[in-house]
Amino acid sequence: MQNYKNQYRFQRSFAEDAISDRLFNLLEIVFPEIRISDAAQVGRMLAASWESASTPFMRLHDDMAISHVGVLEIPMQLMGESIIAGGIHGVCTHPEFRRRGYYREIMQEVLDYCNSRYDTLVLTTAQPELYQPFGFRVVGEHIFIAKCNSLGGTDGFRLIDTSNTNDVKLLHRLLETREPVSNILGIVKEKAVFFVNEGRNPLYYAEDLDVIICMEIKDTQLHLFDVVGTRICTLAEILERINIRIQEVVIYFSPDRLNADVQALSHILDGDSLLMVRGNFAAEGEKFMLPRSARC
Repeated sequence: MQNYKNQYRFQRSFAEDAISDRLFNLLEIVFPEIRISDAAQVGRMLAASWESASTPFMRLHDDMAISHVGVLEIPMQLMGESIIAGGIHGVCTHPEFRRRGYYREIMQEVLDYCNSRYDTLVLTTAQPELYQPFGFRVVGEHIFIAKCNSLGGTDGFRLIDTSNTNDVKLLHRLLETREPVSNILGIVKEKAVFFVNEGRNPLYYAEDLDVIICMEIKDTQLHLFDVVGTRICTLAEILERINIRIQEVVIYFSPDRLNADVQALSHILDGDSLLMVRGNFAAEGEKFMLPRSARC
């Protein structure tokens, strides 16, 4: 038992007093532009909290969190096989405590923890050089462009109201029973990361298709980020339910299940969100993108 404590001395539980407050104070200092506390609060309101999904590895100085690496689980279908990947997220060190070896020490503890649990680890970052020494490698991603001339059909989508109990139940049902959006890489049975990433964004529901769509429309261009349903609909079915003209669709996941004619283009999401993996990754070399809703 003593060896176990030494080996995993940074692993914490959110059940401990004020761990959550300490962590989010640190995250707000390091990532002020992301407003992580707000996103985490949305997850709590939707009954799929950060705290329920993540295992925090932390270093404390007195009552202050000074370094953190989180580990969560991402169930996915990868090239037709169901796996659970470990997701590395929330990596940060307080500016006043950097260059003291805390990050390197905690990352090694995290990898010791993950090695017996996951064959695949994933993360997204703008600083790949921080993770390459630990065996992570950058995997290229693609967006998919579909040209079209949809003149507008019925008004077939409505906005999900996350303050409405029935809509929250609907979200949970579809996230728990969803089909993977792609046979190359698709997420299943995951809620906490989805709510943190998408809970503050517009979510659209088509009742006749029983799908929730993560999308944005800019002029005549549709940006499609995720499709959540027990049956993945086609791109044509989506366009038929949008009552304005769409001339181009940009798809941010592999569209192999959308029955669409697309052109794949190399792409880095948001200009700096690189996907890195460690261990086995069956989709390497394929054209795909990890959906925005599942990035950590």
